[in-house]
Amino acid sequence: MLTKKQRDILMLIINHVEDTGIAPSFEELCHAAGLKSKSGIHRVMSALEERGYIARLHNRARAVDILRHPDGAPYTPLNLTDDVSNLPDIADISPTPKPSSQHPSLQQIETDHSVIDIPLLGKIAAGTPIAAISDASNTIPVPEHMLGKGEYFALTIEGDSMIEAGIMDGDTVLIEKGDTAQNGDIVVAFLDEDDEATLKRLRRKSHSIALEPANSKYETRIFGPDQVKIQGTLKALIRQY
Repeated sequence: MLTKKQRDILMLIINHVEDTGIAPSFEELCHAAGLKSKSGIHRVMSALEERGYIARLHNRARAVDILRHPDGAPYTPLNLTDDVSNLPDIADISPTPKPSSQHPSLQQIETDHSVIDIPLLGKIAAGTPIAAISDASNTIPVPEHMLGKGEYFALTIEGDSMIEAGIMDGDTVLIEKGDTAQNGDIVVAFLDEDDEATLKRLRRKSHSIALEPANSKYETRIFGPDQVKIQGTLKALIRQY
């Protein structure tokens, strides 16, 4: 799931590539999106790459491969002979509804301990805009002994930014809800300036907060103490084989 800004920028890239055969520059994206600073475009591009919607060669200008449409469907480049005049505008495109997430193997857990249902709130890039997710109708069964006495929710990992911490694409993470965390904890952090949340390792500096990925492909991001809101701390992980 993308934020509106990320979705709009991705569609600008797709339309530009299909119209011209090359990716737009940051300056062109700034102009088309009505932004004054390239730093905002840089953040959006990094988020799109982290979520697996684009791939970039960072030592080459305009080297962007489109991997997925905003609705998550695989992207297939148009042939040069295709007619692009009928491509829909950004405002006309709606995400394809996705089926409710089911976890048959989790539902078949057999244990001597009791099982409790944890709300599954959606996907997060390891962000997805947690604040925009209000549908907690999906749940997953979790053995009670895996959890403490706090309040929990679950998220499905999308991306590879935390693989060196053993958190893989498709894993389900169990998060203890709370607005505080210890230095070094892996947390769900809501970023005010991007209106999104992400799963990263928290590092507190003297007057700033660093959110560290666990993958050398991605950069650590630094924020002011008022720009980051902790939404929960990673407590457990479930992986299906």
